[in-house]
Amino acid sequence: MSRTLTWLTNAFPLWVLALSTLALFHPAWFTWFSGPWIVWGLAVIMLGMGLTLTLDDFRAVLRLPRAVALGFLAQFTIMPFLGWAMGRVFALETPFAVGLILVACCPGGTASNVVTYLARANVCLSVVMTMCSTFAAVILTPLLTSWLAGALVEVDGWGLFLSTFQVVVLPVVLGLWVNRLAPGFVRRTQLALPLVSVLVIALICASIIGGSAAAVQGAAFRLLGAVFGLHAGGFALGYVVARLTGFDRVVARTVSIEVGMQNSGLGVVLASKHFADPLTAVPCAISSVFHSVIGSILAGWWRWRSRGDRPA
Repeated sequence: MSRTLTWLTNAFPLWVLALSTLALFHPAWFTWFSGPWIVWGLAVIMLGMGLTLTLDDFRAVLRLPRAVALGFLAQFTIMPFLGWAMGRVFALETPFAVGLILVACCPGGTASNVVTYLARANVCLSVVMTMCSTFAAVILTPLLTSWLAGALVEVDGWGLFLSTFQVVVLPVVLGLWVNRLAPGFVRRTQLALPLVSVLVIALICASIIGGSAAAVQGAAFRLLGAVFGLHAGGFALGYVVARLTGFDRVVARTVSIEVGMQNSGLGVVLASKHFADPLTAVPCAISSVFHSVIGSILAGWWRWRSRGDRPA
């Protein structure tokens, strides 16, 4: 059973890609998962992340300060710049450009920890970087989005802050608290929770794409090109910056994955709640497909390259 659950979880790019493709042709199958469902779905995902954390993970920041700092800075400089630049290069319509900037300003995605493991990179470092960027996103995501997208549309920075706090910090802290008080319960649920998170992410993406199927099909080339450029650039620049600053290949892979993979679910929730045009959420949903597929391909390549090495 555990092997089956692990296999189904590791196939998360296939889940996202399959459900999102189905949503383009059969929107009604997935559009029911909207509104409060999306908010609660993301809260479940973040609760699952909190259940994997302990106080030792926070102490790990002190053991890897330079690597954590690099990943943190790269996350909130490289990706926001790429989001703004890709919107300009591909001349995206305003709602698509704003949505791309929004997802680019989100923290690292929890799926990055799975991909890091598959790539034989540093899982502990990945978890710590995801944790740090997630908590910092409460301030930095609204701030950077307002700065980069404020010239395109009016951005409710305070509303973004409150929503980010509610759907990110509170569930993560609750999960951390449950993990501390009931570790036995957490151990029994650890195998199933990642698969639940993967399925919820896939449903969120399919719902958003299904609700805007016509618009996605009409802007397919430019929109897909911009989202692909965002994530391909994030993976590439994350790796290059880590190598140029003197880190080894294992840390560089970890930083690359952390920078290239965003919390697209958070982007969907914030776009749906705080921007009037529903198309704003579409780049966030497509983002989940692209970073999952690119990350998995890179993980497979790096794992093959490291087949003679000991796992990190």
